[in-house]
Amino acid sequence: MEITRSSKPWSFLLFVVTAASRFPATTAGWSKGSATFYGGSDASGTMGGACGYGNLYWSGYGTRTAALSSALFNDGASCGECYQVACDHESEARWCLPGKSVTVTATNFCPPNYELSGDDGGWCNPPRAHFDMAQPAWLRIGIYKGGIVPVLYQRVSCVKQGGVRFTMGGFERFLLVLISNVAGSGSIKAVWVKGTGTERMPMSRNWGAHWQSPAALVGQAITFGVTDTAGQTVVFQNVVPAWWRFGQAFTSNIQFSTSAQSF
Repeated sequence: MEITRSSKPWSFLLFVVTAASRFPATTAGWSKGSATFYGGSDASGTMGGACGYGNLYWSGYGTRTAALSSALFNDGASCGECYQVACDHESEARWCLPGKSVTVTATNFCPPNYELSGDDGGWCNPPRAHFDMAQPAWLRIGIYKGGIVPVLYQRVSCVKQGGVRFTMGGFERFLLVLISNVAGSGSIKAVWVKGTGTERMPMSRNWGAHWQSPAALVGQAITFGVTDTAGQTVVFQNVVPAWWRFGQAFTSNIQFSTSAQSF
């Protein structure tokens, strides 16, 4: 499905706060994993990360984020995905907050540590499904002294405020674009770019949420076509104006649909 609309560039400071929700009575469709936390009480230690979102406060992800183990991260293709995570109180009654869940966004990678076993410190070793969560998010479901808890998790649709953001990087003949604040599936499958003086050109994933193209587009208004991992394509017509400069960010006034998502 392709959605084409006109979008005017605009930028704003954005914070997303996702409240902890009640854990559903049924666990159908949920998977088992584990979770730890990092980054301090204000999540300041979670900034940056393998997805490249930078300052998570400014980029709209806030403190409800997680670094994913290899089994979930998928070499960066999972960047931006949202997961509802609940502490498995039936498996660990001491350190779980019963009936609570929290939705987190994948913003980082939790690398394996093969010097430690998967059940004794190597929490992110394959094939473990592990969430190293920002501390404020983890404390929504677990008790601090627990350190690591078993969890139940499921992929959910991402709800965002405002439109998709495009941060322009690279140099004269190389375009490197960070695409962030993506609603719906949260993650991106394919991107194309078009300047006012060019045809469509496919982009490829460079790392995390960064997409690249050997295109010389300085001085041209830029349109992006973005396809998410649920198969929905949105065209952001002239979202970047002709006067853009490297390092600038532009936010569209349109967004991916959050309805009828199937994961």
